[in-house]
Amino acid sequence: MSNIHIISSIPLDLPTIKSIILEHKHLELSSDSVKKITDCRLYLNTKLKGETRPIYGINTGFGSLYNVKISNKNLTKLQENLMMSHACGTGDLVPNEVVKLMLLLKIQSLSYGHSGVQLQTVTRLIDFYNNDVLPLVYTQGSLGASGDLAPLAHLSLPLIGKGKVFFKETVLEAEEVLKQFNWQPITMQSKEGLALLNGTQFMSAYGTYLLLKSYKLSYLADLIGSVSIDAFDGRIEPFNELIHLVRPHKGQLKTAKRVSAFLKGSQIIKQEKQHVQDPYSFRCIPQVHGATKDTLAFVEKTFITEINSVTDNPNIFAQEDEIISGGNFHGQPLALALDYLKIAMAELGNISERRVFQLVSGLRGLPAFLVDNPGLNSGFMIPQYTAASIVSANKQLTTPASVDSIVSSNGQEDHVSMGANAATQAYTLINNVERVLAIELFNGSQALAFRTPLKSSDFIEQFLESYRVEVPFIKEDVILHYNIKASIGFINSLEIDSKELFN
Repeated sequence: MSNIHIISSIPLDLPTIKSIILEHKHLELSSDSVKKITDCRLYLNTKLKGETRPIYGINTGFGSLYNVKISNKNLTKLQENLMMSHACGTGDLVPNEVVKLMLLLKIQSLSYGHSGVQLQTVTRLIDFYNNDVLPLVYTQGSLGASGDLAPLAHLSLPLIGKGKVFFKETVLEAEEVLKQFNWQPITMQSKEGLALLNGTQFMSAYGTYLLLKSYKLSYLADLIGSVSIDAFDGRIEPFNELIHLVRPHKGQLKTAKRVSAFLKGSQIIKQEKQHVQDPYSFRCIPQVHGATKDTLAFVEKTFITEINSVTDNPNIFAQEDEIISGGNFHGQPLALALDYLKIAMAELGNISERRVFQLVSGLRGLPAFLVDNPGLNSGFMIPQYTAASIVSANKQLTTPASVDSIVSSNGQEDHVSMGANAATQAYTLINNVERVLAIELFNGSQALAFRTPLKSSDFIEQFLESYRVEVPFIKEDVILHYNIKASIGFINSLEIDSKELFN
């Protein structure tokens, strides 16, 4: 059972999701979830038998076609037409790890028994997840309001044997993969296509993936910043708990405590300093990194609420005998949170690049551009340019997507969140932050070597020892692209314990 996650009413949280991903856990429905799904579908079937009135999305058209009544004999065709007509995604492919999260989160949302889907539809989604049958989904096409319609259409098409999937390192027709597993295409019942297409699982999957990465980068920003502090012969006083207790933002306190722990025992930090203060990019690490941590906590709260919710439409309440059309698919909470996440993470890159600039400036006994014989060697001159370029690109990406809207569906859908655009922008931006931090680590490790024979803390020295296996000290000019790439790979490969990330 340890390699199985049971889908139930117990809320998903980030440590649980991290565990599901890293341990490659399979999914199963709890008996309670099976009952909820089955009871809801039974209620809907019974309701339709005696219902002559139009019920939106169940026996009507969609969007501005909500007034068009559809006969019962055409309800399967209606749902399949919906899935095919809405599969209008374009642009880049969504990364497989995000698609797999989309499957997990769609399964979770459908498991609450307010969507009217068949049990076999949910179990087939679980089959896809457990066997790494990952539909091809595209980054462009969602307005983030009627749910993530186009991306979720592509996610759902393989259920009926259409579309394409990524399976065993190959792109295949969904129909072919169904045959390999001896799975029959699902015959869509009333409401099912809409239940699958309405929802925020594109935005939610991106946000969840990016939160996990952002917490990791937040931790590494503190660690890499600590390397740079010692490399720059910085002072420890700005991390004294006393000054943070009189301005007790939680993230600020946590950052100061963490950096102090990283530098504990360092010979360099203990030595007498010639300078009274450090530049803000060093001295204000608790305040800047800490503000990002506080933002992550807010964004996490928003996304944890969302991924444990029902976000399709209409919602079915069997016990209350109610089918209610509303707007739970609207992505505004996520769009605002993703924009906030973009801004907060961009600042980690921004202050990191400033530390890189200080390290290469020939200050505090360090050679210009961190190389012997500068002039003949350009050394670390241009990595700072690269970091500056990335930071500027991130500033452009932080323009809020959520302040935009555009009318669609003949005016019926007249306000949209643009949260999907915020999600894909955040994906690019946060990967950019990883690259900037990798460049800072490259520079900081190089600069710290010039402090020999003095040592940093045992923790930092051990960290850099493992780093040096991948990225050597630079004695004279080489093609630095390969070293930066290796530095990014090193950061990407690190796994940080959940207790360090989320507590």
